[in-house]
Amino acid sequence: MTEKRDRPSSVATGRGDDGTTGLLFGGDRIYKDDPRAEAYGTVDEAVAVLGLARAELATKAQFGTLPRILDRLPAIILDIQRELFVVGAELATAPGAEAKQRPGRTKVDQAMVSRLDELLAETEAHVSLPAEFVVPGQTRLSAALELARTVVRRAERRAVSIRCPDRASASADDPLLRYLNRLADLLWILARAAEQGEAREAVPSRSRE
Repeated sequence: MTEKRDRPSSVATGRGDDGTTGLLFGGDRIYKDDPRAEAYGTVDEAVAVLGLARAELATKAQFGTLPRILDRLPAIILDIQRELFVVGAELATAPGAEAKQRPGRTKVDQAMVSRLDELLAETEAHVSLPAEFVVPGQTRLSAALELARTVVRRAERRAVSIRCPDRASASADDPLLRYLNRLADLLWILARAAEQGEAREAVPSRSRE
């Protein structure tokens, strides 16, 4: 079906047809394969993959097959998705406009990192950790969480490229990098919790034969 449009689409503005995109708080437009765009685009990808995990949880809840031990997981994932929008906003801020960022809204702050640390400790206390690398895929939910973990690790690598151009000046004092590092660890733990919540054991990376 076709319809007459009196104005251009508010989504398809056409401004990116030349391969460029804008940044938050103004500044020069950048090409869509710029390292900065790669970084926040990968964060966006992580948000979408976590959406798959949350949708899987919703399906389980709908059909009454969500283990009670995983009751809090949908809210945890949603909180993470929302926080990743903060990560993306910081990465998408135009150089020189950092003073316009707001902690917890468009800039990662220590409170966000601390929440992940608390979740890590709390979850790990209720999970049996495997002694070696594991092969993802025991459940759809754990596989989605593992996929999200790998995307977050890629986002971390992309972020390092733009946050630490001078390796000699790199430090552990960047909340954004700490957040991505902790989040990848948390997603691995949550994947194990998802497996064990459905009475599945992680598959070791080495064959026992």
